[in-house]
Amino acid sequence: MPGNAFGTAFRFTTFGESHGPAIGCVVDGVPPRLPLSEADIQPFLDKRRPGQSRHTTQRREPDAVRILSGVYEGVTTGTPIALLIENQDQRSKDYSNIADSFRPGHADFTYQAKYGVRDPRGGGRSSARETAMRVAAGAVARVVLNALVPGGVTLRSAMIQMGAHAVDRARWNWAAVDANDFFCPDAETAAQWATELDAIRKAGSSIGAIVEVVAENVPAGLGEPVYDKLDADIAKALMSINAVKAVEIGEGMAAATLTGETNADEMEPDGQGGVRFLSNHAGGILGGISSGQPIVARMAVKPTSSILIPRRSVNLAGEAVDVLTRGRHDPCVGIRAVPVAEAMLACVLADHLLRQRGQCGGFSTP
Repeated sequence: MPGNAFGTAFRFTTFGESHGPAIGCVVDGVPPRLPLSEADIQPFLDKRRPGQSRHTTQRREPDAVRILSGVYEGVTTGTPIALLIENQDQRSKDYSNIADSFRPGHADFTYQAKYGVRDPRGGGRSSARETAMRVAAGAVARVVLNALVPGGVTLRSAMIQMGAHAVDRARWNWAAVDANDFFCPDAETAAQWATELDAIRKAGSSIGAIVEVVAENVPAGLGEPVYDKLDADIAKALMSINAVKAVEIGEGMAAATLTGETNADEMEPDGQGGVRFLSNHAGGILGGISSGQPIVARMAVKPTSSILIPRRSVNLAGEAVDVLTRGRHDPCVGIRAVPVAEAMLACVLADHLLRQRGQCGGFSTP
């Protein structure tokens, strides 16, 4: 079925459903002779893994990844890399009472309209469970980036807003991201979110969030004009993540409020024959091509649609029904979307890095 693969030179295809026996992906285009093992992938899966705090779904999945092909004696062979994660904590009975009803906010209705059949267990293919394999593919992409870019590429992400409450950027601390349950760079705001989300969860509701992802030490020159621009591919990558409803690069929507002289990222000589930018309103991308500045993107994640508050809907027979979704769900799906955003950005950068090497053989940074 089309629509299950992402990328061109670095390409991955995912498969599997939320309540099936396993989920997996095949990663193609990875250069040979790069060191790769499960230990390079597992730490990133552990960041996304469910059930790690009271603020996420209590589904207990170890998400232990296995490499089935494409690696021999610890190095990549240049052939497709197959990755597999077995599902171990499905509770399909949680969906038996709504198998014939369309959950508001979910893909139930649209999948039925497209295929005439759907897997109602946890959303099947439309479940965020699929994003585990994106994280696995992203870990492989990091291996490529760190092997081919001198000094490697640093990818970091954080949840910067939950509902109407945003972080205080004056208190931004990357070290705080791994020290709280929200991947929040502002410890004070994270504590406030914990109290707020407890109340939302107990009420049976959910809330949305904004995630910011940053890539540093990205070489200038990555990207293709006109239709395969780097920022266009980043936007597609982030927009393809479950529950994401908006993406922006750099200043994003706020650029509309700026004047031309404010928005322009002025340049000066860096004293070494190169260029130094004096600001980064463009988010590290100019004309669809990386400038060498940090790439900055944000995505808005909608509230989790599975809630315990009855919502009006329709069943397969066309009858009016009230739908109440039981089971185990994230009250704020934006939390576990943080490592997924990182992974998708890594995949885009690895893809464009390999495309650049194929077309130009290197970089021509001034």
